[in-house]
This record gives sequence, C-alpha cells and structure tokens, in this order.
Amino acid sequence: MRVPGIGNPRRVLSAALASLELEGARLLALSPIVDSEPVGPSTRRYANGAAVIETLLSPSDLLRVLQAVERGFGRTRNQRRGQRWRARVLDLDIVLWSGGVWCTTDLIIPHREMRGRDFVLGPARVIAGAWRDPATGLRLSHLYARLKRKKGA
Repeated sequence: MRVPGIGNPRRVLSAALASLELEGARLLALSPIVDSEPVGPSTRRYANGAAVIETLLSPSDLLRVLQAVERGFGRTRNQRRGQRWRARVLDLDIVLWSGGVWCTTDLIIPHREMRGRDFVLGPARVIAGAWRDPATGLRLSHLYARLKRKKGA
C-alpha cells in the first residue's frame, strides 16, 4: 500500500495502523500517541504508540508485512555503514509476542532496546501493563517505573 504525501508523524502512524488491518491484523488495543525526540543523529520528531494485534502470522511473517507497510509509506532500508537511526518516515517493530521469545537472523523478540526506551514502554504499559517481558519476568508497568526512576523523572 503506497500512501504518498503524508508527512505529519501522528497521521503517518494512524494511517499505518489502519493499513495493518487491511493486511489481516486485528487491532485489539491502541495506546495514545506520544511525541518523542529522535534516537541518534536524526532531527525529525517522532510520534510513537503501541498496539496489541491479533494475527495468524508467525513473527517473521508479520515482520515482512510490517516492512511492506513501511515501504508503502516511503521507508527505505538501504542504509550505509555507520548510518543507524537515520530519519525515517515510519518504523514499525514487534516488541513482544504472546508466544514469549522468538529469535531468528532477522528478528529478536522481545525487542532488544525496549527496556531502555520511554517512548516504547510508556505507550505499551497503558494498554498492556500486565504483559511480562519473557527475558526478565517483569511486567511492562514495572519496567516503565524502573526506567523512570533510573532517569530521575
């Protein structure tokens, strides 16, 4: 699905979530969308949210769908060495999976960076605070509280 001309990060995120339903994912819960500063050298501000979805796809197959949605919104992945975290239109990640841990060459669940990212844990704990990180056994709400204490907020 190609969606040209949508530049506002909140609109891009909302449209991307709607397009996931067209791809067969059933949205069970959506968090409020929050604005965040970029990670890395990008100067673009981002909009972040979390969704609980239901799908019959394996995590690897779902990742391929997410990447196709990203491409439809103009995301390119031909990054050169040393250019991680560059500005991008859309970044969809699988953070947790009801099956626990998933590890392949192209996908690791739980997402390696989730425990240190306020813009991930904040929205996720609103809609799935009781979900547990299979690596630590901690609930998302607990991970979020730990992160806020660590950052002094």
